[in-house]
Amino acid sequence: MSTAADQIITALRAGHEELAALVRDLKEDDLLQPSGASEWQVSQVLSHLGSGAEINLATLDAARTGAPGPDGDFNRGVWARWDAMAPAEHAAGFLATNERLVEAYEALDAETRASMRIDLGFLPEPVDVATAARFRLSEFALHQWDAEVAFNRFAAVTPGAVALLLDQVGGMLAWTSRPQELAGEATLLVRLHAPERTFGLRLGEKVEVVDAPERPDGELVAPAEAWLRLATGRLGPQYTPDGVLVTGSVTLDDLRRVFVGF
Repeated sequence: MSTAADQIITALRAGHEELAALVRDLKEDDLLQPSGASEWQVSQVLSHLGSGAEINLATLDAARTGAPGPDGDFNRGVWARWDAMAPAEHAAGFLATNERLVEAYEALDAETRASMRIDLGFLPEPVDVATAARFRLSEFALHQWDAEVAFNRFAAVTPGAVALLLDQVGGMLAWTSRPQELAGEATLLVRLHAPERTFGLRLGEKVEVVDAPERPDGELVAPAEAWLRLATGRLGPQYTPDGVLVTGSVTLDDLRRVFVGF
């Protein structure tokens, strides 16, 4: 029977193969194209994913061996080294380093996937393999879109990743959103499809997912993939698919101002 860790590791492999197929064919000019991340070129997205893979791999290795995990100095050294690379080195480095990370996750046997705990360094306690891998999948899937949309404005977050990330995105909204951008408070009914979800979205002093309201101030209907991108600041007008509809006291542009992502 497939576990959550199994599913997430499978999604990490699928995402790597998809993005690697694109990256292998990119030329120097392609790497300098603006990405879906507003301040980054494609090469900088790959640098971020590659340096993140290196840090994640060190963290995973520490958990496997019982050694101390990487600290802030280690991380800063990794980032500085990747920042100094040329665009072509970002691409090649991403391909090699992310492959090693995915292989390391794949090498974990069933018992280890169930029992090992990983200290990510920014949470109060170590987490299980599924949680650690899900953090990486969230980062990878969204930045994969950042790279792919540079060459295809109809790009979408891969369906396998959407299904695994959808129920976790609400937990970060209080930290990544700007409810002060709204003139007042509102509670929306949110109806998603592919996969289907129905819930409430309260926009007040903070943004939070709540039970579906009986008398909402408005409604958001969207593909689940589009909601995931909206919640992470990636649903600009040029990247909004058909089927996204907002009615009531809040507009889609209002929501774009609230959800600035990370």
